Amino acid sequence: MKLIIGLGNPGKQYAHTRHNIGFDVIDALAEKWGAPLNQMKFNGMYATVHRPEGKVMLLKPLTYMNLSGECVRPMMDYFDIEVEDIIVIYDDLDLETGKLRLRQKGSAGGHNGIKSLIQHLGTQEFNRIRIGVSRPPAGMKVADYVLSHYSKDEQPIMEDAIKKSCDAIEHALSKKFLDVMNVFNGA
Repeated sequence: MKLIIGLGNPGKQYAHTRHNIGFDVIDALAEKWGAPLNQMKFNGMYATVHRPEGKVMLLKPLTYMNLSGECVRPMMDYFDIEVEDIIVIYDDLDLETGKLRLRQKGSAGGHNGIKSLIQHLGTQEFNRIRIGVSRPPAGMKVADYVLSHYSKDEQPIMEDAIKKSCDAIEHALSKKFLDVMNVFNGA
């Protein structure tokens, strides 16, 4: 089984903010695949989808970003999912708005959700899709920026990034992640 994890924060006030791009990708996949996230376990909302490539679980941890690993690790243990079978989607301040960067390993780079995953998984080696949200304007705090909504000009760029992320995930269901990286990096 593949486990696709979108990072974000629960609650209407965080919906469609920069920090919740992972949730937005999961919601887009759930809609595309006709798989509403209507199951709960280990403080995570999820759906299980039977696809031609095999069984896939879509997961939104509801632990708040900084504690994402507290949901993901028990889900992986309960459903017997290996680290190489997960893909994590999250925002990245160091990438230009809407740009994708796929990686198979790496540090948290200051991202607290990834720090939590690394801590609970005991490794930095897991597949990830980073989606660029750029840096905040001068004088704006990072926390305020990532919890803010996109500008009118950014919205179509981020909608395209969500679509490309969904495409990358669908490719990753039947191809090696390294091959998917070669196609989608920088998209």
